[in-house]
Amino acid sequence: MTVTRPARLTGAALCGALALVIAVWLLRDLAAFGSPAELAWYWAGESAFLLRRRAATSLVDPLLLIACVATAFVALRSSSAAPALAATGVVTLALRLPGLWATGVDALVTTLITLALATGLVVTAAAGRRPAESRDELPTRPRTGAAVTAGVLFAVAGVVWAAWEVHGATTLPVEFTVDRFTGGRSLLLPALAVPPGWLNVMLAVLFLVTAASAFARAPYARPLGLLAGLLMTGWGVAGVAIAARLGWAEHLGASADDARLALATSAYGLLAGIAVLILLAGRGPAARPVRHRPVAALPPSPPSPPPPGW
Repeated sequence: MTVTRPARLTGAALCGALALVIAVWLLRDLAAFGSPAELAWYWAGESAFLLRRRAATSLVDPLLLIACVATAFVALRSSSAAPALAATGVVTLALRLPGLWATGVDALVTTLITLALATGLVVTAAAGRRPAESRDELPTRPRTGAAVTAGVLFAVAGVVWAAWEVHGATTLPVEFTVDRFTGGRSLLLPALAVPPGWLNVMLAVLFLVTAASAFARAPYARPLGLLAGLLMTGWGVAGVAIAARLGWAEHLGASADDARLALATSAYGLLAGIAVLILLAGRGPAARPVRHRPVAALPPSPPSPPPPGW
C-alpha cells in the first residue's frame, strides 16, 4: 500500500503545523533564557537552571520538532510515507496526552491543537492509502541482520526504562509516584513537559513495540525505529552531558548505586540510539505488494443471435 498525493501533501502540512506550534514555544523560551546553551542545559536537567528560572518546553519538544520536520520531508518525497505519518502521529498523541490535565490556559490550548493535528496525521495515513502502482516507491523492510540487532537493542531499552519506573514506584512515596504521572505540584515541571512517570512508561512501550516490529521486519519498522532511536539518543545525550558536567564519570566509584545506574542507562541510550539510527537508516528490500490470484477465465459469451447448434 502507498499514499495518495493529496494525503501526502495533507500529512506534510499537518507536520509543518505541528513543527510551527513547537517552534513558537521554543523561540519564546529562547527569548526568556537569552542563551541557547542555557536552554539546552535546562532541557537536560541541570539543577542550577531548574531552580533559577522555568521554561515552558522540555527535552521532548526539540526532539518532536526534529521528528515532525523529517516526517514532512518524507511525506513530500515518498509515496510510502504512511508508516512515518502514523508513527509520528501516534507518538505525539501518547506524549502530549497528559497536557489535558496540565495547569495554564496556554498549555491546555496548545495541547488541544497538538492532539488535533496528531490525530489528523493518523487519520490521513489511514484514509490516504491506495494499492501500489508500478511507478510507486514501495515501503522497505530493514535487512535481517540490522533488524535483529536493532530489535535486541530496543528490547533491552524497553526493559531498562520499565525497570526504572518500577523502581521509582516501589521506593518513592505514593503521593510522589502519582505526581510523576499527573504532573502534580510536588514536581517543578515546565508547562508543556511530559510527567516523568508517564514518559518512562510511554518510552518503554514504544521501545518494546519497536523491538517487536524489528524482529518481524514489518514495513513500518524503519520509520518507527528511526523515531524511537531519535528519542533514545536524545535522552542518552542529555544524561551523559549532565554526568560529564557534574563530574559523575570522574567520581563514579564514590557515587550512589542509583547514580551509577542512571549514568549507565544514559550511556546505553546514547550508544544504542546511535546504533539503531545507523542500522535502520539504510534502505532494505522493498515490501512485495499483495498479488491477487487470477480469476479463472470465463467461456466466451455467445454471439447474438446465436448460430444454429450453439
